[in-house]
Amino acid sequence: MYRRHFLRIGLVAGASLALAGCGFRLRGFDEPLEAIDALALEGAESELAQQVARRLKSSGTRVDEQAALVLNLGPEDFRERRLSVLDSGPRELEMSLEVPFSVQRRSDGAYLLDQQRLAVREQIMVNDDELLAQEELRQAARDRLRNAAVSQLMDRLRAL
Repeated sequence: MYRRHFLRIGLVAGASLALAGCGFRLRGFDEPLEAIDALALEGAESELAQQVARRLKSSGTRVDEQAALVLNLGPEDFRERRLSVLDSGPRELEMSLEVPFSVQRRSDGAYLLDQQRLAVREQIMVNDDELLAQEELRQAARDRLRNAAVSQLMDRLRAL
């Protein structure tokens, strides 16, 4: 029994050292956008656009209307779909957010990313017994969907 326990601890320690030795880390996690020093935001004024502007500024990219690259953000499209079949009691809903976007060079109008879509989904449970809490749950889910979409957008911009 001691031998099995010692073997288990040895394997976990060996795996930890192997991962640390090979330079394992979360790639792209809050790294600055090194290739993009300034970016112009165009499109509908929304909470998503405000979050994108804040995240760009925090990653070291200037948000400037005269920048060489333009990020065109489309309108937010929230959808809600019921997954459960019952009409009463707890229901499972799938909320989704889709946002079209493109990245364009201002000098010649060429698209670096043309007609891309950010798409994120989340499932939530709502209950008819808690009518007041349903809207709060939906709003919290919308906020989480926006955060996930902004993270997805930053990953795609980092790949430019």
